[in-house]
Amino acid sequence: MNRTSCTLLTGCLLFLAALPVSAEENSLLVPVTGSCLLNVAPEQQSAAVSACQQLARDGDSEAQFELGNYYYQGEFKGAQHTRDLSQALYWFEQASLKGHAQAQYFLGLMFYRGEGVPENDIQAFILLKMASVNGSDDAMDAADQVYEQMSQGQVEIASQVLGEIFRDYLMELQGLQQSTQPDLSSQPPFN
Repeated sequence: MNRTSCTLLTGCLLFLAALPVSAEENSLLVPVTGSCLLNVAPEQQSAAVSACQQLARDGDSEAQFELGNYYYQGEFKGAQHTRDLSQALYWFEQASLKGHAQAQYFLGLMFYRGEGVPENDIQAFILLKMASVNGSDDAMDAADQVYEQMSQGQVEIASQVLGEIFRDYLMELQGLQQSTQPDLSSQPPFN
């Protein structure tokens, strides 16, 4: 093994050693990908939810999504808890505002189904389209399903709102690019 391979291997091993892992119900160690550890024994559930709520209040969008999902499902690891759609809505909204695709997807489904909110196909379509732009494949299919049920007037309203959202986003990106571009006038020309 050459020196570069040894260095890369050592770096990879050090990186893997730093990952948090969970070995519950599995003989293989699996990296934990979420912010919260809600997948705990029922007697530890209250403490786990409290810790997750603190992360969510501190602005962690993944924790906000996980809490939303926890309240939306009404069951976690076989332990029943009260399904709370108002809490699910609140936490999905918080994560959605930060561009969390899965939170936008679930929020869109809530509006489509009228779960905890009045049924609203326009709002559902907008959220599902945003989720699909942010990387949710499931949201693309769901948005198509909602679209098929919308009237032409609803489609026009949703398209107008989406156009404004994306126009504002592009303008913000352009402003960021202009403010972060390096000053190349003081750089010597390439030879």
